[in-house]
Amino acid sequence: MSSQSPAQAARSKWTDKAVYAAGAVVWRVIDGKLRILLIHRTKYRDITLPKGKVDPGEMLAETAVREVHEETGIRVSLGVPVGVSRYHLPSSKQKVVHYWAAEATVDAIRASTFVPNKEIAAVEWASLKKARSRLSYPVDLEILDFFTKLVDDGALRTFPLIALRHAKARSRSDWDGADAERPLTERGLEQAKSIVGPLRAFGVRKIVTSDAVRCVQTVAPLGRVLDRKIVTTEKISQDAWEDGHDDLRSVIGRRVRSGKPAVICSHGPVLPGILTEIALATGTIRGSYVNSAADLEPAAFSVVHVSASNPGSGIIAIETHIPKI
Repeated sequence: MSSQSPAQAARSKWTDKAVYAAGAVVWRVIDGKLRILLIHRTKYRDITLPKGKVDPGEMLAETAVREVHEETGIRVSLGVPVGVSRYHLPSSKQKVVHYWAAEATVDAIRASTFVPNKEIAAVEWASLKKARSRLSYPVDLEILDFFTKLVDDGALRTFPLIALRHAKARSRSDWDGADAERPLTERGLEQAKSIVGPLRAFGVRKIVTSDAVRCVQTVAPLGRVLDRKIVTTEKISQDAWEDGHDDLRSVIGRRVRSGKPAVICSHGPVLPGILTEIALATGTIRGSYVNSAADLEPAAFSVVHVSASNPGSGIIAIETHIPKI
């Protein structure tokens, strides 16, 4: 099993020799006591964590929230990554399953439409101790170990700040107008659509972007789906950065203080500064992980998980997601 940490920004690596899946350790607090959700599978007569295979075109994060909803009827937003399990299938292919912690809100539980079916016989809320005795597979226990460490560290409830690089834009050499007016290519427009699902998986509620056309176009599909106003600012634009007039600190400081899930869309040269400001605003010791998390391809994004109760306690985890388009 591998896990994520601030010192190791996780990047999704794909190979045709593996079967990819994703799921979550879904949790809630009942009368002050932590409980996690187990599923009883009908066909296999086992007890495990909700998970499932990636559908064509999906990114791992959207797979996780879709599978949790399909198997349990509960809609969740993803929190901190809690590890990756690997095991071999009867076909000899390796199965790679990525997991996140995911809080089930009271409203989400009330809205659940779960009924026993041909795939899932029952769902069960269990204490960590009971879950450890009931889970059928050692790989699930390894995921539970990482989750338990988060609980012990008081780092379970977090909010994400997502640093997003704009999608593929027309090149400067192929554009006669002002650089800030450069639009996305056709591929870039498709990338912008493709990242809506994975960004929604982290419960984004605020969209902040450079005022450059290529950045605004990148988050426009997300804004439409969420029905959220897009906040544009020159403070995180490449023009301002090149002129030395950027103000990354005020933008990032406001997002950290708000404690709300947000996506911040900017440019390749500006992203290292954005990640650095997040580290500084959360009292995190800077390291090579900042540069790694900022080194993004077009339409890729890094999710920085920050403690909801004590944002100044440091970054809890960073993970990087790369679009398939």
